[in-house]
Parts: sequence; structure tokens; C-alpha cells
Amino acid sequence: MASRKESAASGSSPLDSPVKQIQIDGLVVLKIIKHYQEEGQGSEVVQGVLLGLVVEDRLEITNCFPFPQHTEDDVEFDEDPIKTAQGSLCLKAYRLTPKLMEICKEKDFSPEGLKKACIGYEHMFEEVPIVIKNSHLINVLLLDLQEKSTVADKHELLNLSSSNHLEKSLQLLMDRMDDMSQDIGKYNTYCRNLSKQQQQKQQYLQRRQQENAQRQSRGEPPLPEEDISKMFKPPQAPARMDTLLIAGQINNYCQNIKEFTSQNLGKLFMAEALQGHNS
Repeated sequence: MASRKESAASGSSPLDSPVKQIQIDGLVVLKIIKHYQEEGQGSEVVQGVLLGLVVEDRLEITNCFPFPQHTEDDVEFDEDPIKTAQGSLCLKAYRLTPKLMEICKEKDFSPEGLKKACIGYEHMFEEVPIVIKNSHLINVLLLDLQEKSTVADKHELLNLSSSNHLEKSLQLLMDRMDDMSQDIGKYNTYCRNLSKQQQQKQQYLQRRQQENAQRQSRGEPPLPEEDISKMFKPPQAPARMDTLLIAGQINNYCQNIKEFTSQNLGKLFMAEALQGHNS
């Protein structure tokens, strides 16, 4: 990642001065080596961000920041731009639960592994409270803006929320339902293939047992032992982690739609009651 330093008087485009040389600070090289020694394990690839400027035909890299791989302090911020545009700040932070961290370390996302761990979509993430902190000068400015702002409409609480949020939530919900339907179809196919293979295995064992009984009656030696596991390899089970994530997203969208519609229905009933009282 780098930005180009251009002269305002030259007016040349970035393509007119291609990079012909890269200049990197020694501190950056040491940081890269240290990052690999701390995070790299065997053949794992470590990644990071390089910062610098393009000066004439030379790219000068002056700093770098690594992307950590093994950490338990990572959090993810989720912001709803539609609600924020309507004046309702929606900012949440989530992190992986310790139970999910253990599964990620073992990398066993099979149906049996997840069932053994007793984990569902409700046990994958946990919300972390957020506190917005401002400086004293910003707090004074906010109070000053609040006093200078115009008086809000006294009927503003009865205004219905915009339908953009509901429309977007329903669209995302339908998309996730399609994804869930596809994953269920893959899992049903896996179950049918597994059941079919088990039947073929049982039929083979029965035929072999009957043939050995006939050979024994004729005084012949039984058939040599064979590795049944190599002859009938079980089909590859589909990973269930994506299905759990989709289920969690579906539950989240349903909760948002429920909250949105309940608020609007409450406003409609209140407006209807006020209208009936005035009439």
C-alpha cells in the first residue's frame, strides 16, 4: 500500500512516472523478519501492510504493520449505515467465543466434530459493549450544537421509520435462506450417499460370508481377509461451519425485522388511538 507524491505544477498522470526502484528502510526489514518469527509456523504465510510514498521513479517504503494470526483479543465492528443515516447510530462489536476458538485451533468443522463440541450458532459470537469517549472540548461543542438546534417536531415520535431498512433486511434474509437451502441439499446428498455405501458394504459382507460357508462345506479354505475400509471409503462430509454462520445471520436478520416492525406497529396503534380520541 503506497500513495503517490505528485507536483501540482507538473500535471502528469501516475502512468507517466512508473516505479523503477524500491527503497525500503532497514527497520521495515527487521519488522518483517520479526513478524514471521512470531506468527509464521512452518509453511504458513504471514501478511501485513506496507506504507510509503512514490517519489519520482522511486517507491520509498518507510513503515509496515503486520496482520496478526494467533490472537484472542480480536473484535469485529458492525455498523448499520441505513440506521445511522436515519439518525439512529447502530454500532456493535463481536468476538469469537472461547469454545469456537478451540474448534478453530483443531480445525475440525465436520458434523461429528461440531456435534461433539455441542456448539450452535448462538454459541459462536459474543457481543462486547462499546463506550464512545469524546474529549471535553468535543462534549462542549455537542452541548452547544444541541442548544442551537431547532426544536424538533413534537409529533416526530409518531413518524414511521423508513422502509429502506426493512427492504434491505428482507432482501438479505432471502439471500441467506437460499444459501441455507443449498447447504441443506448438499448435506442431504451426503446422507444419501453414506446410506447407500453402508448398504453396499453390508451386502458385500453377506455375500462374502455365504461364499465362505460354501467353501467350508466343500472343505476349501476361506477367502483371504481384505481391508473393507479401503474398499468402501466413506464420502467426504460437507463442512458445517458455513451453515452455522448462515443460521446465525438468519437469526440476526429476523431479530432486526422483528424489532423494526414492532416499533412501527406501536406507532400505528398509538396514532389510531389518538385519532379516535380526537374524533
